Amino acid sequence: MSVLDSIRRQITPVHPEGYVFIAAFFVATLALAWLWSPLGWLGAIATAWCVYFFRDPARVTPLREGLVVSPADGVVSFSGYAAPPPELGLGARPMQRVSIFMSVFDCHVNRAPVAGRVIRVAYKPGLFLNADLDKASEDNERNGIVIESAAGVFGIVQIAGLIARRIVCFVNDGANLSAGDRFGLIRFGSRVDVYLPDSARILVGVKSRAVAGETVIAETAIDEPPRLFRQS
Repeated sequence: MSVLDSIRRQITPVHPEGYVFIAAFFVATLALAWLWSPLGWLGAIATAWCVYFFRDPARVTPLREGLVVSPADGVVSFSGYAAPPPELGLGARPMQRVSIFMSVFDCHVNRAPVAGRVIRVAYKPGLFLNADLDKASEDNERNGIVIESAAGVFGIVQIAGLIARRIVCFVNDGANLSAGDRFGLIRFGSRVDVYLPDSARILVGVKSRAVAGETVIAETAIDEPPRLFRQS
């Protein structure tokens, strides 16, 4: 392996959605530096953060049948039962849900939790409340996709947050996804909810850290007893 190849392996790529923002931050930094050099240093720090925010690292996704992986990097803020949004067409009956809150320091590229076919994409405008609040599931701007898999039907909802003002979805109806595939991105702080079929058993607790495409958040059709959690 050449030195250049080794360096490339250490550099995390930036998602193309971030190019325009990084360019804007860089231009603003030049303008600030021209006005007063200390402001230029502040702009440089903000530009570096913007590059970091739009990072798109490779992930190693476990592929055993029945595994459900996290769709987002962040902290589990909810694990239990909740009614899915009506636009998903999953009915009014409460379903198992795992909510993952992404801070402005988390990677914001979202990944498919299971392999399957996208049977619905539904966007709904709304408010921009703090995504860590439970009512954000009902009131905030959001985009939902429904994936039909061998284990059942899953609903994934991208929810805009207090700072987020743009939800990006890369897939359309009929798309076939593998577990861990990139399906969207939310800019600047947000949340992703996963609605799980009855066959699934949640394996993460509130305040657990999750890594998109890698952390197993649930399993389907398993016989082992439910897991308990404690904070220490």
